[in-house]
Amino acid sequence: MVVNFARTSTSANILREVFQGVDAYSCPQLFNFHMHTVHSDGRLQPTALIEQAITIGLEGLAITDHHTIDGYYVAQAYLEKVREYSRENTPYLWSGVEINANLLDVEVHILAYAFEPEHPSMKPYVQKKPAVGLEYQADKIIESIHAAGGLAVLAHPARYKRSHTELIPAAAARGIDGVETFYAYNNPKPWKPSPVETLQVQHLAAEYQLLNTCGTDTHGLNLLQRL
Repeated sequence: MVVNFARTSTSANILREVFQGVDAYSCPQLFNFHMHTVHSDGRLQPTALIEQAITIGLEGLAITDHHTIDGYYVAQAYLEKVREYSRENTPYLWSGVEINANLLDVEVHILAYAFEPEHPSMKPYVQKKPAVGLEYQADKIIESIHAAGGLAVLAHPARYKRSHTELIPAAAARGIDGVETFYAYNNPKPWKPSPVETLQVQHLAAEYQLLNTCGTDTHGLNLLQRL
């Protein structure tokens, strides 16, 4: 899949176009939209993450630390230096954050992408801890992400205390943009999406007209694995 990043008008539009073409082969060699750094519960420094992304040849990625975008800022600054001093091809980096949310009275995680980092609506969700009260509700979080110009995605929908067959329709009713369809639930090596869950989530995404995303959910030192 080749996307002409220069011809699309905004960061969210670029990402929406990419998501429309994501399939089981997009991650982890072309795109990766779920990874963590030392700024939350990961082991990679943001600079090391970017170096690895360049080595892999990623076209685009998002760092999705829990309730912070500090790692994104470090990575973005490092990418700018690489582009200034090197002719290497570099990936497109979108803003990202993983947010705890209440949906159908269970805790789920919502991934926010391509939002304006300094937008006031995102402030409750980048304080290095989960929000509470109204701001912890999924509908409020989705609304806030949209207000900041971003896209909202339900992370690993088959990992929660309620079934994805309930959670995905509920998230869709609250305005979510997509679901993390291609996810490796059992951490296989090499990484590959779990076939049963992927097929089920794909069918629900199609039924509710949601975007499909993919990500390794890396917490360790290797962007090609989860742990």
